[in-house]
Amino acid sequence: MPFGLCNAPDTFQRCMIAIFHDMIEKTMELFMDDFSVFGDSFPSCLTNLDKMLKRCEDTNLVLNWEKCHFMCREGIVLGHKISKSGIEVDRAKVDVIAKLPHPITVKCVRSFLGHAGFYRRFIQDFSKIARPMTHLLEKETPFVFSKECVDAFDTLKKNLTEAPMGHHSVNLTAKKVLDAGFFWPSIYRDAHDMIKSCDTCQRQGKISQRDEMPQNAIQVYEIFDVRGIDFIGPFPSSKGNKYILVAVDYFSKWFKVKALPTNDARVVVKFLKSLFSWFGIPRAIISDRGTHFCNDQFTRVMIKYGVTHRLATAYHPQTSDQVEVFNRGLKRILERTVGENRASWSDKLDDALWAFRTAFKTPIGCTPYKLVYGKSCHLLIELEHRVYWALKHVNFDLKTAGDHRKLQLNELNKLRDQAYENSLIYKERIKKLHDSKIKSRIFNVGDQVLLFNSRLKIFSGKLKTRWSGPFIITQVFPYGTVELSQPNGPNFKVNGHRVKHYFGGDIPFKVVLDLHTFLMDK
Repeated sequence: MPFGLCNAPDTFQRCMIAIFHDMIEKTMELFMDDFSVFGDSFPSCLTNLDKMLKRCEDTNLVLNWEKCHFMCREGIVLGHKISKSGIEVDRAKVDVIAKLPHPITVKCVRSFLGHAGFYRRFIQDFSKIARPMTHLLEKETPFVFSKECVDAFDTLKKNLTEAPMGHHSVNLTAKKVLDAGFFWPSIYRDAHDMIKSCDTCQRQGKISQRDEMPQNAIQVYEIFDVRGIDFIGPFPSSKGNKYILVAVDYFSKWFKVKALPTNDARVVVKFLKSLFSWFGIPRAIISDRGTHFCNDQFTRVMIKYGVTHRLATAYHPQTSDQVEVFNRGLKRILERTVGENRASWSDKLDDALWAFRTAFKTPIGCTPYKLVYGKSCHLLIELEHRVYWALKHVNFDLKTAGDHRKLQLNELNKLRDQAYENSLIYKERIKKLHDSKIKSRIFNVGDQVLLFNSRLKIFSGKLKTRWSGPFIITQVFPYGTVELSQPNGPNFKVNGHRVKHYFGGDIPFKVVLDLHTFLMDK
């Protein structure tokens, strides 16, 4: 094959794959003209090598004896050191990078990033560390090798020349030091401080119920004063509808739903106007931060009717738990009633609502129907009720009926007062139970914290850390919410459930006096 052809590498690689197609990834690996033959043992390696040489002889391939290495436990392949321990960096190349001075031109920056980027797989968060230097490569950017660039340059060289180190628990770490013949009085405390400040370890793990903040219930006294609103879906299309818009009263647990074809702001506004005409204008509406609730059209309606719009904290559905509980229950009922015809779910909504409104609710001590209308909802199966209405129709008395209705209205006020007391007692009991199972954590302004990434749920992120930061707390709110600041962006609010204290990534420096060395037992 002549030199200088642009398609020569591709053609040569295809030729090699065609020759050794049955050996690749089984007994050998190849890249262009580099062959690596391997085996689990010395005899198997000899057998695989014999097959490869026989194939070269059959296809008239010529090997360069001076470039061949046989029966090696480790070797350099494509700039990497390959051994039984895995893939490592080539020390010769790393030494060259470590001796490079600070770049003085854009060309030098590009050259350094090219060399260091060759081993980026060995450097965690390479792109984040090198960001100040890569910014210098952008067009029309003045070349100023600032302190951030110097820190990034030194950090990359340090990460390339230092081997990563790990540790065990406090007791095992201290025991390894003791086994090496060293002791000092604060060895266990120092081991605890070292492990506590390990950056890698702090970025592992997940969040659990024990990490939640103390519970703060939303206590409402007047009926229909505070409402929660949310969307469920999408579902399989049923009469052109794919979504369910839910509104719940926080006091009476009375639910109003509507099947809708879309989940945009237009249908939300139309639903709210209908809701206000039925049950009056509430003082506040609580929703998540979806675009169907956070838009100009929705805001104008809130201002027009004088309603306060409260937003739930991002990735914290506990803020709007009333709606979330109903959503789970509604989906559970629909799953059990639609059967195989999943497209009939919109026909089952009225039955599901009836079931919810006539079910006893422990927090209020009665059913939502009774709390709203002042009387129990008589179901079709109640034969006594049918007989009662038949007799009342025959012996109809307007005065008696009026007196009875007055008595019902008087009892309704007492019923709602009692429901408020029941709700208050129930929420205090739940708060006490919840707070007894969580960790005691206190956040202050100026604390450094790590933020849990609730969006990382894809398979490729299984072994990736889900903690980002550190961030600095700029404000602490009374209901478990904290405001965080980030270097290159605006401040943002999160619930304390998703953050944890960050204790720094550097091992604390200790001055140990009177260090004693003991001989190890042989």
